[in-house]
Amino acid sequence: MIYKEKVKIGLKDIEKGKKVSNQAILEYLENVAGYHSDKVGYGINTIDQTDFSWLLLDWKVKVIKRPEYGQILDIHTWSRNIIKCYAYRDFEVYDENNNLCVVASSKWLLVNNQTGKIAKVEPKMAEKYQSEIGKMVFAEEIEKIKVPENFQSSIIYEIKRKDIDMIGHVHNLYYLDMAYETLPKDVYQQRQFDEFSIMYKKEIKLGETVKCQYTYEQEKHFVVIQSEDEQILHAIVQLK
Repeated sequence: MIYKEKVKIGLKDIEKGKKVSNQAILEYLENVAGYHSDKVGYGINTIDQTDFSWLLLDWKVKVIKRPEYGQILDIHTWSRNIIKCYAYRDFEVYDENNNLCVVASSKWLLVNNQTGKIAKVEPKMAEKYQSEIGKMVFAEEIEKIKVPENFQSSIIYEIKRKDIDMIGHVHNLYYLDMAYETLPKDVYQQRQFDEFSIMYKKEIKLGETVKCQYTYEQEKHFVVIQSEDEQILHAIVQLK
């Protein structure tokens, strides 16, 4: 089942050159994924009835043609596969002329809200999503991002109220914001990054302080987000 929604690019969604930002793209994708789950009965609106929620583990995004302010985008998403407790979801974003602008893949984990533990996706639930088996936007599966051995710079960031989502954790989108705050000035100014990935490992809560470390290697920019004592890995953002 391919689920579709249209969105219009607004003022808050653009950066230099009047083109849509990577943060806005992620917001569109996340919202449409949520709407799809709502439609099949396992989304935000039904958490109180099902006691299940989806925890995002990975993003992989490639911008092919960056849309501009005011354009209306047609976003397609589908469940690509569901294996045990994991779900794989892909996306395609088209502009008004039916040009393919963005492709993305994501990996999700099912969690039981009552116990806080990982839950297996039962056949009845999986059937609701009508997975498009084999319909992949990338030739390869999402790969684990390794923590670089050395870093060139770092910042300390204290989590604020604006960073927190409905369940009391830093919202998925704001890890990319933290990464952008960490980038050296010259790297940040020369964005846009048309390929990026995020690997989420451990949630961050209000009032916690994290250490964001930056490096550049193998023609990619890396930002590793850890606890201030570097004992807990929260996320890795990779930009290209």
